Formats: sequence, C-alpha cells, structure tokens
Amino acid sequence: MKGTRIIGRREYVDFPLLGLTGVEAKIDTGAYTSSIHCKSIEVTEENGNPVLCFVLLDPSHEEYLHRQQRFSQFTRKKIKNSFGEMEERYIIKTTIKLGKKKINTTLSLSDRANMRYPVLIGRRFLQGKFVVDVGRIHTGGKQILKRKPAKH
Repeated sequence: MKGTRIIGRREYVDFPLLGLTGVEAKIDTGAYTSSIHCKSIEVTEENGNPVLCFVLLDPSHEEYLHRQQRFSQFTRKKIKNSFGEMEERYIIKTTIKLGKKKINTTLSLSDRANMRYPVLIGRRFLQGKFVVDVGRIHTGGKQILKRKPAKH
C-alpha cells in the first residue's frame, strides 16, 4: 500500500492540539477505538451549550502535570473495555502525530491509571496507514520500501 509505514507494538506519539508530546502508546490491533488517560471527566454548561471538561495527565513529566481540556464538540459511545464489558465513554476529535504522519482521529476518554501505557492506539487510526511489526518498538513509523522485482 502506498504511504504505509511500519510501526512497532509500542510507539511515541504526539497530540499537537492537546499540548502533549512524546507519549508512549500501546499499539493494539484488537481495539477499534484509540483512547487516552484522563480523569475528572464532566460535562458543564456554558451559554446554554454543553462543554466537556477533563484533566489529561502528562506522562512526559515526572510530576505528571495536569492539563485541563475543554471541548464543545464531543459524543458518547458504548465501548468494550479491557475486561470485555461495555461502558459508555466520551469521544473527542483530535490529531495524533506518529513519526512524520499527522492524522485526524477520534479518541475515547478513559481512566487508564491501572494500565501500563497512558495511550492505546486502535485499528481505526492504523487502518490503511500503518503495518504493525510486533517484534519491534519505537520505530517512529518507518516507511515501507517497495522492492524491485529481481532480474532473471
């Protein structure tokens, strides 16, 4: 596939619109939706309109600086969690940068405090853009080089 890149089972990603860089993410082809660790998720009202507020934990700092986020555009969706149970989560649209690619995608908001990685990247983000090599980590999204046919 043209433009497809190889990534490993873990990669560093950036979230330019959320102000996060170098966050280690688990690449999970078993998950459809990508998710990010946050807490204090609540919907408030401003000028009669709902606003989703939540706190992102920045794993790039040892002290885990809190970053308050506000989104006026969001949805809710039932998603199967890591235990196979359905739960309703808030979904936002944002940009994820992996290697040289910046991709607009959706993220579910989840308390991942008990998980090893604060970000999980699912199939919806990966499809048609990346191939996962489970034997590798931190590739930075290396481009797949097409081989020329051998001359006989």
